[in-house]
Amino acid sequence: MTDIFDSLDDGSRDQSDSSVRRRKLTERPLFIVMIIVAFVLAIAVAVAAIGGIFTKQLADTFDSDTKKIAGAFPEEGTRPDSNGSEALNILLMGSDSRGDSTSIDQSGPSNQRTDTMMLVHVSADRQSVSVMSIMRDLWVPIPGHGTHKINAAFAYGGAALTVQTVEQMLGVRIDHVAIMDFEGFGAMTSALGGVDVQNQRAFTIDGEHFDAGSIHLEGARALLFVRARYPFVDGDYQRVRNQQAFMKAIVQRLVTTSTLTSPTRISDFVRTTSSYMSVDESFTSKTILDLGLGLRDVRQDDIRFFTIPTAGTGTSEDGQSIVLVNEQEMPSLREALARDELDTYPPAN
Repeated sequence: MTDIFDSLDDGSRDQSDSSVRRRKLTERPLFIVMIIVAFVLAIAVAVAAIGGIFTKQLADTFDSDTKKIAGAFPEEGTRPDSNGSEALNILLMGSDSRGDSTSIDQSGPSNQRTDTMMLVHVSADRQSVSVMSIMRDLWVPIPGHGTHKINAAFAYGGAALTVQTVEQMLGVRIDHVAIMDFEGFGAMTSALGGVDVQNQRAFTIDGEHFDAGSIHLEGARALLFVRARYPFVDGDYQRVRNQQAFMKAIVQRLVTTSTLTSPTRISDFVRTTSSYMSVDESFTSKTILDLGLGLRDVRQDDIRFFTIPTAGTGTSEDGQSIVLVNEQEMPSLREALARDELDTYPPAN
């Protein structure tokens, strides 16, 4: 792990912003939390300053504080074969409220939508991680409900129907599901002391201005950054780019020496993250730890972010603003997933 420490700027800050704006938002951020926790648990084992007892405490915290998703997957017979591959596909979703049992605990319909969604593909050799953003307004078939925006799948049938919709679209089996409540976002960044993000475009939202270049984000200000779409001409596309930049910053912050050698900071992060997270019943701390240990040689350059191929925006027959699937590119994406070659797949956009 020494080369990770040497290659990254510490960026340690003692700032703390415990006041997080807790108001209803129309956009929900989503983070690669499962991969982040995997890194933390794995590195905790490797760092001499943190012993096995502390690692067990982290695992116990994860298992006790995360909420389990009952009926997270569709019935067998409606799903793609696993093909015996050791690769992992993890579906990450944003939720309106972790405590709403109708939207998270059950596989049935609810009044919630997943406004942000990502597929995390971990290669079979554990040498690369690909994170693919799925646009929330992507116009796709939802089994049993016709064609709709993909975020409607959760409203129609919870996690199970969302998984079935994504599996049908990509032709690949989803192994695990994780849902993050946006209200944990501010607390999570505060537990890390904030993160430094490379912002592509200067913008202002709700009276807050964000300069282009390196900016420090924490708490409510970080939440504004990842949810912003109206300041941009290309709306959700730039919002996805900002979310990906933020995720990179989270990973970078986690692997700094100031974080990894601080049991308090690691414990606070895992506790905060777990309390706002729901996972499928098989995604336990042991699964996370095994995954993290397998990823111990992965570096920042081995984590790749891109967006599912799209063909721009359009309008549905009933007047909705939608994002169109790039049907010409989808076969190559499906093939790359099936062959576990997503790390070399050339995104069209």
